[in-house]
Amino acid sequence: MSAQSGPWQEGKHYFKIDPPQATTQTDKVEVTEVFSYGCPACFSAAPKVKEIKAKLPANAVLTYVPASWNQGEQWPLFQRAYFAAQTLGVAEKAHEDMFSAIWSNGPLAVAVNGKIKDPAPTLDDVAKFYEKYGVKAADFTGVANSFAINTKMKKADAYIKSVQVDQTPTFVVNGKYRLTGQSAGSWDNLQAIILQLVAQESAAAK
Repeated sequence: MSAQSGPWQEGKHYFKIDPPQATTQTDKVEVTEVFSYGCPACFSAAPKVKEIKAKLPANAVLTYVPASWNQGEQWPLFQRAYFAAQTLGVAEKAHEDMFSAIWSNGPLAVAVNGKIKDPAPTLDDVAKFYEKYGVKAADFTGVANSFAINTKMKKADAYIKSVQVDQTPTFVVNGKYRLTGQSAGSWDNLQAIILQLVAQESAAAK
């Protein structure tokens, strides 16, 4: 059953990406969340995203691409932090805690009482946060400032542009379809559409 054969309309509830973009997975259907730790909507959506991840079939995987376009909420810093944590093998286990550290009055808060915090958190602050996950601060900053991470950041920005994402969180299914909670109409709809598109892509791969 394709998404188009249900109540969901291409061009309204979800959008086809033309041309389709390459994925990072060769043997799985990839669902990608374009997000930022500095995005309050992404923080609010995190429990729903966790539900989507849990309901994906075994042949599908959820990946993350951090955005950088909002400097006021430190998105470039958090993009760098995500890729450093990913390289060091701690991104997944620290994912929820990172959101809390920023949006639940934690050590990486970017706003206080609705106003942008001054001074803003720094890379050193982020490195201290990841120490509880067994990463030495000096090691974290060393990786974060490396050429490899700079390259990953540039690739992420290029990917986001290629899939035409201009808000977060946005979901991309297998490099071919793009949707948001707003386009889907609700989070329940979003989850249903993602699962149908995953099933559609799974069937096409057989």
